[in-house]
Amino acid sequence: MLDWEKIYATRAKRMGASEIRELLKLLDQPDIISFAGGIPDPALFPAAEFQAAYNDILAGPEAGQALQYSVSEGYPRLREWIVKRMRARGIDADLENIFITSGSQQALDYLGKLMLSPGDTALVNWPTYLGALQAFNAYEPRYDKLDLSRNAEPQAYAQAAEKAGSRVKFAYLSADFANPTGESLSQMEREKLLDIAEALDVAVIEDAAYRALRYEGERQKTLLAMDCERSGGIENTRTLYCGSFSKTLSPGLRVGWVCAATPIIKRLVLAKQAADLHSPTINQMAIARVAEAHFEAQAEKINTVYRARRDAMLKALADYMPAGVEWTRPQGGMFVWLTLPESMDAAALLPVSLKSAKVAFVPGNAFYADGSGPNHLRLSFSCSAPEVINEGIRRLGAVLTEELAAAA
Repeated sequence: MLDWEKIYATRAKRMGASEIRELLKLLDQPDIISFAGGIPDPALFPAAEFQAAYNDILAGPEAGQALQYSVSEGYPRLREWIVKRMRARGIDADLENIFITSGSQQALDYLGKLMLSPGDTALVNWPTYLGALQAFNAYEPRYDKLDLSRNAEPQAYAQAAEKAGSRVKFAYLSADFANPTGESLSQMEREKLLDIAEALDVAVIEDAAYRALRYEGERQKTLLAMDCERSGGIENTRTLYCGSFSKTLSPGLRVGWVCAATPIIKRLVLAKQAADLHSPTINQMAIARVAEAHFEAQAEKINTVYRARRDAMLKALADYMPAGVEWTRPQGGMFVWLTLPESMDAAALLPVSLKSAKVAFVPGNAFYADGSGPNHLRLSFSCSAPEVINEGIRRLGAVLTEELAAAA
């Protein structure tokens, strides 16, 4: 029998299963209240609109085009809709600045492939999106903590990388309603990030997967829009904006996009030609039709529902969490981030919660590049009704109270 471990490339050792994907299996168990999966509620998908779009495509003159190979850049009509949306956000994009991907996750994989040589440094938040770490890990980077709340000089990052025999290539983060914390960058933090990137002469990857899910507060400028203002136009920017339809229209159709300067877009096109040629044409065509006619109404609908669920979770946390537990208060997105007393380990707490309370969550250490953060956990409110959220948080609060009492 072949010993596959001898065949794998060194990068394979850095590929691990997603704890979140494993926990999603719990959604099939009716007795579990799951706050684990950060996924949209399928009851809110515009199914009828998509059915009409697919019927229109397959019954009309574009049926052959829909089922045929297509250009790697993406379906022009969809890219034109995205251009209009980007321009409305202060980004002076043209069609050549838009590249369609199979979900924004594919964009992260391509960007890691294009920019990371083994040992190169990526600046990420502590914690950060687990999927980004999985995408980048295959290219064997070194990670450094991007902390915009401290007065770290840009050269400190460069010196740390140089000491490790590498160089900084990019900073990655979500500026709005980040996964897993739900937090957003302030205007000052956005400016500071761009200052750091400019001083280091590195790229910025802006993951905007949750940007459309705002429930309160004033909308901030995107990093790419700010970069356009600073640099004089999109062709002079260092920021790559990664958008997605997964949280608004449909995750199953796997349609995302990158908006950036044309030199990096051209490289991304080459990466896609080598990987899968192009994203499914018919899905792009359907997304284009639904987005053109229904995007704003769909966004308003889901924001109304998710706002109520977020409010229910924040109220339940205030009602049931024991002293010593803290949490974020996101203005949008799908997540609340809990900080437990330092003596507690969320990974050890999970099996206790599943057994005694039938409540699932994601332990926080999964979101740290160095595996730290044991006393944190992520809760998602997107798929549970307010009354279910209240009951689940009540049960989790009881488990935490009991565990803290036992440790006292």
